[in-house]
Amino acid sequence: MKQSTPNPDNRTDNADKLKEMVQNTIGNMEAAEETMAFADGKDKKAIEEKNKRRQDSIDAMRNEIKDESRE
Repeated sequence: MKQSTPNPDNRTDNADKLKEMVQNTIGNMEAAEETMAFADGKDKKAIEEKNKRRQDSIDAMRNEIKDESRE
């Protein structure tokens, strides 16, 4: 039976990937804001809540970027 070995943990470009994820999330938030102009109360509330979660994710990713740059 052939045993497989795990892939090595390569974190050299982790900060770059996180920065790209932050930019993509900001773009999604901006698109949602534009959509909100045409949404009714229920949909508007859902968009606001989702953008709040996106902002929380951005904050967490930025903290992780800071951690990665220290290493």
